[in-house]
Amino acid sequence: MRIQLARVFRKYVSPGTPVEMLKKKTQAQWICAEFGNKFRPIVEVQKAFLSRPMPDEALCALLWEYKSRGQKGYDLTERMFELLRSKFPDLEISGPERAGRDILLGEVFEDYPKPDRPADFMIKEGDDLLAIGFARYDGDRGGAQEDDRTGGNRNAANELLNYAKGKDLRTKIIFVNDGPGLLLGSMWDDYSYIEDSSDDILVVTLRMITERVSLEWLKS
Repeated sequence: MRIQLARVFRKYVSPGTPVEMLKKKTQAQWICAEFGNKFRPIVEVQKAFLSRPMPDEALCALLWEYKSRGQKGYDLTERMFELLRSKFPDLEISGPERAGRDILLGEVFEDYPKPDRPADFMIKEGDDLLAIGFARYDGDRGGAQEDDRTGGNRNAANELLNYAKGKDLRTKIIFVNDGPGLLLGSMWDDYSYIEDSSDDILVVTLRMITERVSLEWLKS
């Protein structure tokens, strides 16, 4: 809902402010300072808003469109934790379940090159970090969004592998991806290339977790 309200704000108040920028609540003061002189006068905004019909079906449709946005991603991570904990009851599986703060790799590893790199889960045996995981639900991504997602995952994997190699760590990387978006364009092939690039990377769907993620691989 917050993102949809940001779209309304952009439409009525500040057409020159990208919605992506408005997503970060912590940047509100900076946005006002940098773009405030270009905001439309409040009287003009009120006049435009009051001119809309009531009930405003178009605006309701816009706000309602993404009412359950992120729900499938929450369901994915919840089920993922259930599967991993069921298969590895003696290991510690941690991370945000459903909503919650991401794991920042700068808080996990000392001197990590990109300390604000987020991850979704960790698998540990005592003090031994066996794997870092990234979980995503791909609904309808394609085209440029598809390239952004797989390209970002590839960068994260390479960055983490290089760090682990430099620190002589055996930490593995797991990508848990699910959803119909995997079948769009070349996304599935792109994920396969990521896995094929290293024996320390595994790409799985929910159904593949119990079959492909093994204790032998985690400890190898």
